[in-house]
Amino acid sequence: MSFFSQSGSLIRFRPRTTALVLGLSVGLMPAVGLTQAVIAAELGTTTAAATGTRAIVLNLSSRTISLVDNGAVLGRWPVAIGGPSTPTPIGRYTVLNKVVNPLYQSTKSGRINPTIGPNSPLGDRWLGFLQSGKNQFGIHGTPAAWSWTVTSRAAVTNGCVRMLRPHVQQLFDQVEVGTPVIVTR
Repeated sequence: MSFFSQSGSLIRFRPRTTALVLGLSVGLMPAVGLTQAVIAAELGTTTAAATGTRAIVLNLSSRTISLVDNGAVLGRWPVAIGGPSTPTPIGRYTVLNKVVNPLYQSTKSGRINPTIGPNSPLGDRWLGFLQSGKNQFGIHGTPAAWSWTVTSRAAVTNGCVRMLRPHVQQLFDQVEVGTPVIVTR
């Protein structure tokens, strides 16, 4: 499936949540550099110099996601992560796309869940960060019925990162396509 970005570019992707996301892409920017200062800030250590680069840092051990800028943590929120058989990938990535009100389409059955907004399986915000074949890993909201997976910091997803609605909206509004995403243990 595909959709057009604001710049008119055709974008095709499938999120790793065994779904296809359809929606409005928000902005496109080039990737930016990043040093260990961002990781050090997330882990509570210090470095001599900061980079001035904003980044999303996901700590799988604590099951938290942080927005870090110039070594300062701007926000830290609980998340649900990938389960043992479908883990969230470790590494350094960038935000590939931002989607408001994504649609969920099963990659197994091809069926589209017509629900959009906060009660859809992907909530009302999507930040894709890794394309893997036809699938994509992303950070997204979760419907209220599944919020317990986030508040309990469960490892139950198909590799994506679930956040509570107000948290993913805050993160979404403060990052751009190209923002680094660092996933650590």
